[in-house]
Amino acid sequence: MSDTHADRWRFLALLAVGELLGMSLWFAASAVAPQLSAQWGLSAAQAGWLTTIVQLGFVVGTATAALFNLADVMPARLLFALAAALGAVVNASVLAAPGFPAALALRFLTGFALAGVYPPAMKMVATWFHAQRGLAIGTVVGALTVGKATPYLIHAFPSAGAKPVLLVSSAGAIVAALLVASFYRDGPYRFTPKGFSWGLVVSVARIREWRLATGSYLGHMFELYAFWTWIPAFLAASLATHGTKSTSIVSIVAFATIAIGGAGCVWGGLFADRKGRERLVTVSLIASGACCLLSGLAFVAPFWVVIALSLVWGFFVIADSAQFSTLVTESVPSHAVGTALTLQTSLGFLLTMLPMQILPAAAERSSWQWVFAILAMGPAVGIIAIRRLRGLRLRASKDMNVEAQPTS
Repeated sequence: MSDTHADRWRFLALLAVGELLGMSLWFAASAVAPQLSAQWGLSAAQAGWLTTIVQLGFVVGTATAALFNLADVMPARLLFALAAALGAVVNASVLAAPGFPAALALRFLTGFALAGVYPPAMKMVATWFHAQRGLAIGTVVGALTVGKATPYLIHAFPSAGAKPVLLVSSAGAIVAALLVASFYRDGPYRFTPKGFSWGLVVSVARIREWRLATGSYLGHMFELYAFWTWIPAFLAASLATHGTKSTSIVSIVAFATIAIGGAGCVWGGLFADRKGRERLVTVSLIASGACCLLSGLAFVAPFWVVIALSLVWGFFVIADSAQFSTLVTESVPSHAVGTALTLQTSLGFLLTMLPMQILPAAAERSSWQWVFAILAMGPAVGIIAIRRLRGLRLRASKDMNVEAQPTS
């Protein structure tokens, strides 16, 4: 089935801008963690919770949405707009937080709100694309990747403290809500709505293709957010081995490392549509897993080597992310797509909390040099699962071809 609707690129651009602006809330507090740590006297582990608690809020939000089938019974445009506006308000409220516990509660609510921004956008763009769905979802995920990196770019400006970073990201989320609420409409491949059902989550979980796609996604997520969260600390520690300390350099490189993933997502979508989603996932997981293992060697090398490795890693670590979502849209009935995507992301973000807490604890016991090697376990598991999914899909394709052959 080819994609021919003339408006598809306009709505892809709209959703990409909406995701870029809306998802800038994710690392807004993380980017200014040094300032907040100094203000509240936080340890490295406590500072890590400024991001980890967002993951927890996102998990609770996606679990709630999956349980009540919100992504399938509520218009995605409305869900996105309300969630982005809520996220903007609670994110900006961190500036008025009287202390660390209150800030954690607000960051939790930020993650909860973003559960209505991320999965619905993938469903919305899928209504406009079929043959090029991998590219389309890849573009949206690429845009949100750049959006997540923008707080680091803002923080790189001289004297940019917590206030401009948090307020700019909140303003962006408000603009995203207005854009999607005012101008978005579903495309020709809209998914069939269905009434609420308690059993829809169970029905999705029984589909083996969904389980294997989600299993590979979990391996990918084990690595992704721990890498994004702690790459600034890794860069700062590596830079310090050369006798240099520069918050601006670290913020710029951290921004580039995360933002280059936007290009990785678009490349991944093109590659997947042409040569297969499973192949793209395998290539990306091998590349990012290799970077995990090489990071310890690069740590003490000249800093340009660390930058080069970080950029390659940032490109491949997210290049396959959209394809897990695309695989889900292809593996479940149309009326369950929203719930299936939401359930997948909920499980993935729940898992991210484990390595995000393990890494700083391991670094405190030794150093940042070798801790990223722990993350290689994720790509290893992801490769096993995606190979099994590829085998299952090949067998299913062969069976369909056999059944389609005329009998003599």
